[in-house]
Amino acid sequence: MNVEEEVEKLKVEIQRLGTKQDDGSYKVTFGVLFNDDRCANIFEALVGTLRAAKRRKLLTYDGELLLQGVHDNVEIILKPPVTTTTS
Repeated sequence: MNVEEEVEKLKVEIQRLGTKQDDGSYKVTFGVLFNDDRCANIFEALVGTLRAAKRRKLLTYDGELLLQGVHDNVEIILKPPVTTTTS
């Protein structure tokens, strides 16, 4: 699986596990993602996929490297989809 596919699957899992915010974004904690059985089966390197998505500016979270236990309460926010208007 390539990085783009992993990032797309990560977006789906954040929407599944997270809470939708008023602005259309989704919020989930690292601990919820890391401890989810389905995510564990999908992502060989969850932290690497999160970093790739952050570099692509698809999501935000505090810090660079997230570690299980230490960063379980760090909020990961999946940004709302960019809508383009055509005239």
